[in-house]
Amino acid sequence: MIEAERRSRATEAFFGRRKGKALRTQQAEKLKTLLPAFLIDLTTPSPQPLDVLFPVPVRRLRLEIGFGGGEHLISRALEDPTTGFIGVEPFINSMQKLLARVDETGAHNVRVYNDDATQLLDWLPNSCLDQIDLLYPDPWPKRKHWKRRFVSKVNLDRFHRVLKPEGLFCFASDIDTYVDWTLIACRDHGGFEWTAENAADWIQPFAGWPSTRYEAKAKREGRSSAYLTFRRV
Repeated sequence: MIEAERRSRATEAFFGRRKGKALRTQQAEKLKTLLPAFLIDLTTPSPQPLDVLFPVPVRRLRLEIGFGGGEHLISRALEDPTTGFIGVEPFINSMQKLLARVDETGAHNVRVYNDDATQLLDWLPNSCLDQIDLLYPDPWPKRKHWKRRFVSKVNLDRFHRVLKPEGLFCFASDIDTYVDWTLIACRDHGGFEWTAENAADWIQPFAGWPSTRYEAKAKREGRSSAYLTFRRV
C-alpha cells in the first residue's frame, strides 16, 4: 500500500524536494514563529470575500505559484500595497527566505501556503483572483516527466474557475519546449486568450519586472526567456 501511494504521489506531484540545506537554528526558530501568522489554513472554509485574509485593505488579489527565492513576490508586494499577494512554495528554504523579507519590510499584504498549489486552488472560491503568476516553474525536461508539468488541462480548469472574468494568467520560462507546451495547452483549453499583439510582446519582460535568480541563471547559460500573458475569457 505504501509503495502504491509513493508511486501515485511521484506521478501527481508538480514539485520536487521539500528541503535543501538545513536552516540555521535562528532561521528555523524565526520560521516557526512567522509561518503560522502568514499561513493560509485550508481546514477552514474559504472566506468570501477573500480579501479578509489580509489585515490591510486590498483591492486586487494575486497568486504566485512556486515563488522560489521570493524576489518577485516581495518586490511586487512592496510596490503595490493595495494588492493582496498569496504565494505558494513547498520548499522550506524558499519559504524561510520570503518570510524573513516580509518580516524585515513589514509587508502586511502577503499570505502563503506551503504545500501543493492544487490544494489551495481547489479551496479558493470561484472568480476570486485578478491574476495568477507561474514564473520559471520546474520544466520537468525529460519527456517521461512532462505529465508533472503544472500547466495542464486540469490545472487550467482550476485557473479558469478561480480567476475573475478578464483575469490574467502570466507565465515565464526559459525552456522552449515548456513555452510551446503552454501556448498549445492554453489554445486548446479555450478559456484563455493570449494577449500578444506582435512578435516582440512575448520576449519582453512583464511591466515592472524585477530580475530573479532563475532568469539570471538562464542568461548565464545562454538561454532567453519568454513572458506569456493570457486573459481569462
